[in-house]
Amino acid sequence: MAQRAEFRRIAEEAMAALPEPFLSAAAGVVIQVVDWPSDDTLDSLGIESPYGLLGLYHGVGLPFKSVMDTPHAPDVIQLYRMPILAYCEDTGEALGDVIRHVLIHEIGHHLGFSDEDMEEIESKV
Repeated sequence: MAQRAEFRRIAEEAMAALPEPFLSAAAGVVIQVVDWPSDDTLDSLGIESPYGLLGLYHGVGLPFKSVMDTPHAPDVIQLYRMPILAYCEDTGEALGDVIRHVLIHEIGHHLGFSDEDMEEIESKV
């Protein structure tokens, strides 16, 4: 089981290896490794099991930002370590691959895409 430091290292490597335009779009986005999503987060999303959420984007998507906005907290992507590790164990997928997928999905939210938009994009790849 990947400890927090190893998980963070893998996440940083996955982030650095993302292709353009994802890498440029994610400049300034903070990546946090958190063991579990909070109960408040799960409740707000209508998710019953903490294993049902692998990552979450917190922030204002790029299409909705303006230079006229007052400064706000940095955009954050939270990676939920324990659900990701459980997912890897259940599916046999490599940890780095799962983290990369979650990062791309959450960066998609940063770019303003909805879950439905990303499902459509993924179905065409």
